[in-house]
Order: sequence, then C-alpha cells, then structure tokens
Amino acid sequence: MPEIPSADWQYEVPVTGSKQLPPDAGYGKALTNQGYDFEVAVADLIDNSIDAEARNVVVHFLRDDNRVVSLLIVDDGRGMDDGGLDAAMTVGRRRAYGNGALGLYGTGLKAGSLSNAASLSVISRTRRSRAAGRRLTAAGIEDGFRCDTVDPDYAQNLIDRYDGVIQWQGTIIRWDQVRDFDTVAPGQIERFLSEAIGRLERHLGLHLHRFLARDDLNIDIVVEHVDLPGEELEHIGVEPLDPFGYKLPGRPGYPAELTAPVEGAGDVVLHAHVWPAKSKLPGYRDIGPLADRQGFYFYRNDRLVQAGGWNGHRAAEGHLGLARIAVDLPVAPNDVFSLDVKKKGVTATPAFARGIEKAVDTEGRTFRTYLEAAQSAYREGNSRTEIERKPVIYPGKGLDPKIRRAVRQELPERGSEDPITFSWVQLSEDRFFDIDREDHVVLLNKQYRDAFNAGRRGGLNDAPVAKTMLYLLLEDCFALGRWEKRRQDRLDYWNTIMLTAVLSQRERFFDGEENA
Repeated sequence: MPEIPSADWQYEVPVTGSKQLPPDAGYGKALTNQGYDFEVAVADLIDNSIDAEARNVVVHFLRDDNRVVSLLIVDDGRGMDDGGLDAAMTVGRRRAYGNGALGLYGTGLKAGSLSNAASLSVISRTRRSRAAGRRLTAAGIEDGFRCDTVDPDYAQNLIDRYDGVIQWQGTIIRWDQVRDFDTVAPGQIERFLSEAIGRLERHLGLHLHRFLARDDLNIDIVVEHVDLPGEELEHIGVEPLDPFGYKLPGRPGYPAELTAPVEGAGDVVLHAHVWPAKSKLPGYRDIGPLADRQGFYFYRNDRLVQAGGWNGHRAAEGHLGLARIAVDLPVAPNDVFSLDVKKKGVTATPAFARGIEKAVDTEGRTFRTYLEAAQSAYREGNSRTEIERKPVIYPGKGLDPKIRRAVRQELPERGSEDPITFSWVQLSEDRFFDIDREDHVVLLNKQYRDAFNAGRRGGLNDAPVAKTMLYLLLEDCFALGRWEKRRQDRLDYWNTIMLTAVLSQRERFFDGEENA
C-alpha cells in the first residue's frame, strides 16, 4: 500500500476532556519496594526533623532478649496536629517546600519507612494541640489507602515516655516489623546492632556533617531493653564525619575555588580539595571504598546528597584517590541538576561537563591543572613506605564510641568476628577482671567499679582508661585456638598487678573525700 501522508504536524496534542484517576491500591506494592537502604531511610526522616526546626533527635532501637523489636525516631521539632498528620500520611500528596528545606518530593516518610517496615506510626504534638497519631501499614494501603488513627491515650503515653526530648512539642516515628530486624538469627543480636549502628552512625555523620559541626543538630543513637525502660544498653552521640576534614592539604595552594560557567545554571563554584596521602583520618577512610569516594560531593542546602563520583565526566582511577570537589547546588530551579528521590545521587546534564572544562580560579588554574596536582600528590605519597599493622578484633559495647572510632582509624579489622564487649559482673574479690573467650566479653569485677566513678553510679561507657588498657592487653586472647598455660599465667599476673592499682586508686578517691 502506498504511504498516506499525515496531516500537518500539531505541536500540542488536542484533548476533549479529563477525568480524575486515583491510584490503584496495587500501588502499595511499588511504594513498599523503593529500595531504600535502612540508613538512607532514617536520614530522610531526620531531614523532616531538621525542616521542623528540631535541635535534638534520638534514634532509638528497642530490643528484648531474643530480637530487635522496634525502631523509633524522636525529635523536638514543631510537631503536627491532626490536620498535619493527615497530610503527612497521605500517599501521593506533595507539600510546598521553601528554598531552604531539605524535603523535596514529599515521599520519603512513606516510601522510606514502608520499604523497611510493615508498619509506620507517627505520633506528634504541637504547643497548641494534644498528642495525636496515625498508623500506615502495607496492608492498609492495599485496602484502599486506609490510614489508622492511633489511640489518643497511647499517643500521650508515648510522648510522656520521651519527655527528656519532647517537652512542649515534637514528633515520634515508630517502625514495627522491620524487615532487617526479622532476619537476625538467635544469638546474633549484639553483632547485628553493632554493625547496623556503625553503618547508621557513619551515614548520618557524613551526610549531615555540616549541621552537626555547627551544633545546629544533636543526634543520639540509643539501644534499650523493653523490660528495662530508661536503662540504656548503648548510647552513641553522632559526630560530624567531614569528607574535607583534613588538617593540612596534600598539595600547596589547595583547596582552590574554580568557577564553572554552566549553561542553564549559571556560575557553579567547585571547591577543589587534595587530601594528604595515606591519611588515617575518619573523613577519608571511614566513609566507604576510597575508589568510590573520589570526585564530586554535592550539597543541597548544606545536606550532602552525593558523596563521590564523577557524574560521567571521567572514570574513577587510583591516581585520583585524593581528589574531592565540594559543590553547593544552585538554589534557583534549573534544568541541569536533578536529585534522586532517595537523596543519594545527583544527575547532571552534559552542560555541567562542558562547564567543568572551562572552570578556572582567580590564579588561572584550570580543572585539568587541579587533577594533575591531585595525581602528583597521590604518586608522591604512594612512594613512601608504610609499616603494616596487625589486624585486631574491634571493641564494642561498654567502651566509649570515641575510643572505638580511634581503634578503627589506627588498626585494620581481623575478619568479621564479633566485637569485644565489656561487662561489670560479680567476680571473686582477688580478681579485677576475667575473660569470656567464647562470647568475646571482658568481665570486670563490679565490686571495684566505684574506684573509677568516685563513688557515683557508673554509666555504660565508664572507666574508659582502664577498659582501653585491658582491650589493648587482651585483644589477642580472643582469637587464639588452643589456650596455653603461658597465656593463662600472663593473665594471672596482669590481674594481680591491675587489682593492686585499682585498690590504690580506690584508696586515693576515698581518702580524698575524708580529707576534704
């Protein structure tokens, strides 16, 4: 058949009417399978806390003897009334965000939560409204997007439980039937929590480091047993993990500020940094594989939304391992940069790559000059010899998180063994410590605990100097196969000497009180 020529081209498709097509309940399957990593979803929720002007956030793991039960995120932000809760829990509703807000698409609360948990509850209170709550479940979404109203008495009781954080206003987000929690095998709770909290601490410390560094925000990660309310099993204050936090640059003259003319976005400033070679600082080594962490670090309203990567400009290579460039995304809307819904990456059009090639600083240095400087710093640093340190089993619960981080910075990890923890227990009075090799526990005699706390009640991470010294002395005892008499003899005389020192310290404390 001969081809029939079409009518004249129409630049707009003509329509004859319209109708409302609400989402099908099957959309719930897509909503609950967005692929949010656990720590990415928690960070998204804390973005909402920051937008609500919260100063304090607590990420609270609740466990019993056999399993991790629930996760709660508590903040002291503005809170929400009934109308605000309904809006926040409406699937597909997008609220208006100001230019300075961290929220963007309005989906993170539902998609991030229900990608990780079967049940999402939000309890909130404002200064002018009573405590109220809503619950959204995967089953409820499939049942016509049903949202449950939380019993007001329970909502108030939960607010009261966290009165140390929420005084006049605030919000609690509760996850139940968390998928990651349900995979924990019996006897593996300690290890799971140690690894999960470590990942979460690093992710929050990195992506929110600007807020944490200027004290706009305090984030604590807490573990508590459901049968022991108020008694913390673990308490970690999240500290900023600055990917540009070196003391001296790896190359004189850097960091440099190069201005890239990007068509469609205007002038974009590239803060080009060169890390010192072989740095052991956490901002260099503790944020993931080094090959993945070179390149661009994009910030949106001071929140890190991409940590490394070249965005198609070039491929990663070993000689550029010291090159990191901080870029604050333009506030004004543009067609060059777009952020993915999980706030994990930025897509840039070719206009950005063209702008980079024209980038220059006030001294005439180009982007190519910068890359050459970073490569030279890497080669020179890599030519230096370095002593290889023996891997160790990392410490865990009972030792201050700052000390645990210092160990990780200085020493490589031995395999993936359970961490060495510390516990105060009843021992015979002639021993200050003992070890449980099977469960990786250093046992401390609790009748001598007062020697380290001046008679006061000790906390979870008390006696940091004594615990650290014992960790360094005893770490290799937990990885031995056959237990030797020589090793036991060493433990015995260490015990005798340490016990003498503890008794001497106790005498000094209490003699000082009597003479005061």
